[in-house]
Amino acid sequence: SSSAGMPKYSVEPADPSKSCKARGSNLRVHYKNTHETAEAIKGLSLPRAQKYLKDVIAHKDAIPFRKHMGGVGRKAQVKKYKGATQCRWPVKSCKFLLDLLTNAESNADINGLEVDSLVITHIQVNRAPKMRRRTYRAHGRINPYMSSPCHVELILSHKSGKDTVKKGESKDNGAVARRVKQGGGGFEGSS
Repeated sequence: SSSAGMPKYSVEPADPSKSCKARGSNLRVHYKNTHETAEAIKGLSLPRAQKYLKDVIAHKDAIPFRKHMGGVGRKAQVKKYKGATQCRWPVKSCKFLLDLLTNAESNADINGLEVDSLVITHIQVNRAPKMRRRTYRAHGRINPYMSSPCHVELILSHKSGKDTVKKGESKDNGAVARRVKQGGGGFEGSS
């Protein structure tokens, strides 16, 4: 039930009075790098996420690449992240996300929220329509030279132990465990 002027978010916060939002559309920054950067800061507190992104820009820390990792080099700096062997320092993605976090921080200030206790409860990166340029090849041919922009949305909420549900869990996680045990319930592998 949002008005025509307000953009629609893919999820709504559990308690809107203790949350703030920010989003960017058609950002001229690589989708794949931004997706990995967003995954890295998901679930962090606002000050910690900002420090992490600044450290990445200064090459003191790195963003582990877990999904879009074709051709990404292996680095020693990623050893502290479980299950990742490849990382990069996507500076432009970090700067865009820092700007969005600053925007959300301002929104929190306006709403009278305590900035230091906010946590990134939702962050999502979607592909935006590609922008077209062209590059000139041998023998007089022309090939497309596309950019891959993205849309980013994020929600910051107050930490509270009882109302946040961890990723991949429901309130009644015993039922999920029972379904897995029985081998049914529409999970991958069951046809």
